[in-house]
Amino acid sequence: MGRVLSGAEILLECLIEEGVHYIFGYPGGAILPTYDALSKYPQLHHVLVRHEQNAAHMADGFARATGRVGVAMATSGPGATNLVTGIATAMMDSSPIVCITGQVSRPVIGTDAFQEVDVTGVTLPITKHNYLVMDIHELADTIREAFYIARSGRPGPVLVDVPKDVQNEKIEWEYPTAPVKLPGYRPPAQASEPDVVAALELINNAKKPLILAGHGLMMSGATNEVRELAEKAQIPVALTLLGKGAMPEGHPLTIGMMGMHGVAASNLAIQEADLLIALGMRFDDRVTGNIKTYSPNSKKIHVDIDPSELNKNIQVDVAVAGDLRAVLAQLIPGVKSTAHSDWLNTIRDWQEDADEREILRRDTGERLLGAQVINDIWKFTGGDALVTTDVGQHQMLEAQYYPHIRPSTMITSGGLGTMGFGMPSAIGAKLGRPEEEVWAIVGDGGFQMTLQELATAVQEHVNINIAILNNGFLGMVRQWQELFHERRYNETHMFSPDFVKLAEAYGIPAMRVTKREQVEEAIAFARSHDGPTLIEFVVEKEDMVYPMVPSGADLDAMIRRPKPNEA
Repeated sequence: MGRVLSGAEILLECLIEEGVHYIFGYPGGAILPTYDALSKYPQLHHVLVRHEQNAAHMADGFARATGRVGVAMATSGPGATNLVTGIATAMMDSSPIVCITGQVSRPVIGTDAFQEVDVTGVTLPITKHNYLVMDIHELADTIREAFYIARSGRPGPVLVDVPKDVQNEKIEWEYPTAPVKLPGYRPPAQASEPDVVAALELINNAKKPLILAGHGLMMSGATNEVRELAEKAQIPVALTLLGKGAMPEGHPLTIGMMGMHGVAASNLAIQEADLLIALGMRFDDRVTGNIKTYSPNSKKIHVDIDPSELNKNIQVDVAVAGDLRAVLAQLIPGVKSTAHSDWLNTIRDWQEDADEREILRRDTGERLLGAQVINDIWKFTGGDALVTTDVGQHQMLEAQYYPHIRPSTMITSGGLGTMGFGMPSAIGAKLGRPEEEVWAIVGDGGFQMTLQELATAVQEHVNINIAILNNGFLGMVRQWQELFHERRYNETHMFSPDFVKLAEAYGIPAMRVTKREQVEEAIAFARSHDGPTLIEFVVEKEDMVYPMVPSGADLDAMIRRPKPNEA
């Protein structure tokens, strides 16, 4: 015999069965029965956010840091619509989150009732799947399906909308034990034998091969396999932004990030390669530049668990729909041990040329540069921190100047480019991986979009270090205005509060840094405190991020920092 439970209790019981501990959310009328039932379930820890968007970002940061499904919860109407930016962020970056929203009671759905919004309609394009639960008997199966869909195949966000009267209704219930089965939903696993044969022929005959390592390598748990492949055949590896950490940066075969602000060696290697092996990446426009001239002389292998990504942006020679870990396990035994010495020497020449242009090697006088700050954070954390970022110049500088050795230690909004993502995602990441040292590297612009979550960090006593790179501008937009709009800095110069006083108003220890010699002391100050800390680094106002591929330009048509003798 089952127990008599309300819909709200059934929902929470299902979360516990799915292994959930943290729920990031904000209460309201239509979700109130579920919040009322929370007191019966001490196994669940609710984190009260200050804005629902950040509940989704925290769930997202938790998911990326742990590989487990993150959970966000909100009420109907504005509570649900406030989740939208966070859901879209998770969708673009394939992050597994489940968002649970309250809905008005069934009898008034469709009447424009108070705080009624068709949130399943609103989120249809930005969720992997979504549900409106109209029958309490379907609630448990729906929650179980939501988690299964979110975490399986190509991960992504799933939304479950639950009317208030369904939450209040009671039935006799016991947890369903049958495995989740979704007819027609079968994520691919292994590659077909003909695809394996075709891929191996290209790999073993290539003279200038290059691996493009994407976020999918982390999600499939295939980082050891890609390293084995690279080392066996001495194939250099270029990383996408979200692929940082898929191969240890500092490994002799890892040549750095590709794309619009990628390192020159990676972009030049892509254009010169005779074979691209694209693993768990999607050839987005920030990676390819002009697709008509992208890697024009190469054969291309593309492995991705999502068949819709294959031949979507770039036509390839071998397209494999499958789980990366399984597919690489099929490929590696047939890959021949090779040297590729000439190819690797060519890449080293490009790297030496880039070293001559490196800003860290120059005397910058009294100027404090964002690159210096980030590289010092890397240096004084031993390169072992988990770092989250907002979006902008500081994000690209983090990608260039904080080498990541371990997978899933760089968490950022890649596809949607969501300003304000850094600090809330750091809270979620730290709660998911409390043993990690977590830094949120943010800009003065993005930070002000979500700074209300300082209160959440204090209330939860989350030990995160917040580094604000304050240049007084929306830096990346200003860079575009300098390069392409004749320095017309329209609406990019911005006033900011005194961030140190702001932090202190929340009871957060804080410092301001204006000189390079202060950086080490500030980092030590942040690391010495238990709980959130904030460091404001006042950096050069009109700094640039190089290299830069202009939008739509050929990938090797980079704007680069001049060498000292060219300046």
